[in-house]
This record gives sequence, C-alpha cells and structure tokens, in this order.
Amino acid sequence: MAAVCRLSSRFLVLSKNSVHIRNFSNYRNLNSARQNNVKLFSIIGGGVAAFVCANLLKTNTVHASSMSKIERMRKREDDKTIKLTPRERRFIKFASAEYNGQLYMTPQDFLDSVVEQEPRPRLKRRSIMTNDLNRIKDTTPALKKGSARMFRTLRDNGIISYTEYLFLLSVLTKPISGFRIAFNMFDTDGNQRVDKKEFLVMERIFSGAWKDKRGQTNDTKDKTNDDDTENDNDNDNESKKPEQDEKLNKEKQKKHAKDNVEDDYIDDEEGLQRKHKVDTTLQVHFFGKKGNNDLYYDGFYKFMDNLQTEVLELEFSEFSKGNIQISELDFAKILLRYTYLAADEYDKFLDRLLSRIKDEEQGITFEEFRDFCRFLNNLDDFAIAMRMYTLADRAISKNDFSRAVKICTGFTLSKHLIDTVFAIFDEDGDGLLSYKEFIAIMKDRLHRGLKSTTKAEGWDAFKICVKQDIRASRSAR
Repeated sequence: MAAVCRLSSRFLVLSKNSVHIRNFSNYRNLNSARQNNVKLFSIIGGGVAAFVCANLLKTNTVHASSMSKIERMRKREDDKTIKLTPRERRFIKFASAEYNGQLYMTPQDFLDSVVEQEPRPRLKRRSIMTNDLNRIKDTTPALKKGSARMFRTLRDNGIISYTEYLFLLSVLTKPISGFRIAFNMFDTDGNQRVDKKEFLVMERIFSGAWKDKRGQTNDTKDKTNDDDTENDNDNDNESKKPEQDEKLNKEKQKKHAKDNVEDDYIDDEEGLQRKHKVDTTLQVHFFGKKGNNDLYYDGFYKFMDNLQTEVLELEFSEFSKGNIQISELDFAKILLRYTYLAADEYDKFLDRLLSRIKDEEQGITFEEFRDFCRFLNNLDDFAIAMRMYTLADRAISKNDFSRAVKICTGFTLSKHLIDTVFAIFDEDGDGLLSYKEFIAIMKDRLHRGLKSTTKAEGWDAFKICVKQDIRASRSAR
C-alpha cells in the first residue's frame, strides 16, 4: 500500500510538469511526458492488481484455514457420536433427569424408550435434589407389593441408571427358563439369595467394559492393587506376629467391602457412567430403604414377569384403544414396527394379510399376544429346532410350527394366532412358512430395533431411521 502511495505522489509531480510543458508548446517534451505517463499508469495498475490479488489470496487462505478448523471440529464431534452405541444414544435421548452430572431415566422414560419412537417434549432435563431422592425412597413400593403396573404408577417418581437400563432391556428379552440363569449370575456366592453388594457388581462390570471400549484405565483399581501389595508385604514382614496379622487381615477385608460398595467416578462427558452413591428405584425396590434386605428368586421372578407383562400391556393398549382385542392388522403392525423392511415390503406384508383374512376377522386377545411375545423370547431355541427342517430341505407347516413352539416354550399357541402368522409370512399361500425370513424379522421385533443397528453407521443408519419413522407413522394410523 505504501508503494502505491509513493507512485501516486510521483504521478502528481509529473502531472504538474506536463502542464508546464504544454504551456511552452514543446512537442518533443510533451511526447516524452506522455510516454512517462503511460509507464506510470502501467506501474500503478500493476501495483494495485498485485495488492488486490495478495489480499484475496490471504482472505481465501484464512477462510480455508477456518473451514479446515470447522471440519476438524465436526470430525471430532462425529467421532464422539460414533463411539456411542445405539443403546447409549437412546438412553441419553430419553433420560429426563440428572443428578450431579449423572443422567437418569424415570420409570416413565423407560417405558417410552421401549414403545415410542421419540421422547416426550421437554424444555430441559430435570435436576434432582436431595429431597427428591427422599421422596423416591418413600414412594417406591417394596418387592412384595410389586405389580404389573408399577412403572406406570411411579411415572416420574423414580430414577434408573444406565446400567440398570441395560439390565431392564435384557429382562424384556429373557425367556422364563432364563429367569433362573439371570438370578444365578447375580448370586455370586451361591447362597440362593442376592444382597445389594452383589447386585452392584453388575454396574462395575458394565463400567469396566465401558472403560475398556474407550481405552481408559482404571486408576482406582490400580491403586487398590497397590494398597493390597503393600498390605501383603506388611503381612510378610510381620508374619511372626499373629495378632497383628489378624488385625491387618480384618482391615483389609473392611477396605475391600468399602470398595465393593463405593462406585468409581468416570468422566465420560455424556453422563452415562458418572456413578455416585445414590439409591435408585430398583435398589430400593429390591433391597428396601435401608438396603439391607435380600432378594430371593421368587421375588426376582415376580419382578421380571411383571415387567414383561407391563410393557406388553402398554403396547397392546396403544392399538386396542380400550377394547379387549386388537385386529389382525394391528397385530401385524406391532410385529413389523421395529423391523427394517423397505416401505413397499412393509405394505406387501399388510396387503397379503388383508387379502387372506377378508371377512374372517376374529381379533387377537391380550393373552394370545402375550403368548406369542413369550414365544419370541425363546426364538433362539426355536431357530435350533428349525435347523432340523433346513437339513431336510423342508418348509414348515402349521402343525410343525405349533409343535416346535410347544417344545421350546411349554405352551401352545391358539390355532387362530398361528393362522394369522402364516397369513402374514406365508409368501405364496401354500400353507408352508419360509421360517428363515420369519426368524430374521422376529429378531428385529424381539430387540426392538436396537440390536441390528449396532453395525449401521452413516448413510445406512440414516436410512434405517427413515424407515422406522415411516413405519411408526403408518402404525399409528
């Protein structure tokens, strides 16, 4: 810019000289002045052009640098999103309560996350205070007073942690035969009862897996191991003092007991695994307000059965609208609502059903619907039984289907329900079922879309979400 100013000054001086030359009418000098002016204008124009280009280049460089920074920030955000599993994202999406940086679902949030596509509208999450925790303890019923309406009765008067959310999801997909296995997993000492410390083992297992997946180290565990090593060395050095050894062992046991009860703090940025010493609704329900009750298998079985029944009642009532039955078409919509079928494929299943039942609609009762969903919880056993037909290269008839269900579950599905299932999934109407497609679709239904999306990212995940939204809107019609 300074160079341009200097050139401008020179131009003014020469301009004065040109006027003087014209006054004396000197042709030679005038021609020379004109040539100098042309050169001057060329120099000035080139300087201005160079200055403008330099500034444009600098602006574009700064702009490109800013865009690169924005892209890097977006990439970091995308990487953070990819690290979250579908269940983690869904918990964050539906959790409406927060306490000291830890996200919690309410009982109503959990029900919504299972049967709804989107959470209830809210401005922000509710911050839980100490008096709220005391109220939750007072309103949570004891295990012996549990029912198939407990979550609907508590609504927002309760809190459920992320690890408990995973536990409740597993309850919904457990067959009755798996209730005992689940109980025995908690009963670490094999005394046929579960105390609060054993139940909290589940949280440490999930939090440990969470850390491992994200490459975090467990500093608390390392510190505990170091302390244990020190104690062991002390025991070796003082092995000749039995009384001191016994005292050290007691202190060591107390320390381990304390470590088993207290939770680690994990800075996960999302608030999923920031665990505090908070008595959740499940802990109070299982172990009482003071946390000193034991959980026996009968109570555990009752809770799991009640929860499965409650979710199914909620889903059934969404379509029954107060009636004791739902239509066969609504039954098909419930089965297909969590699957990843394309829109035209989804419509094909419904059109096939409507063309086959015509005037033979009888409706599906809740008992029939519950029996079929319990059968789906045994879908893995059913798939094993169906492999016998694969080896024989045979499709499955209605009688074979009914027999396989009886073997896997111990109960018999009604004839009308089996006829409805075949009307939906029997592609060519020959009375035989292509059970491979049936099992694949029913697995999506069983896990309510969460299991299959673990491998879907980017565009594939977007297409899945679009299909689910379309299906949800059609099911609501």
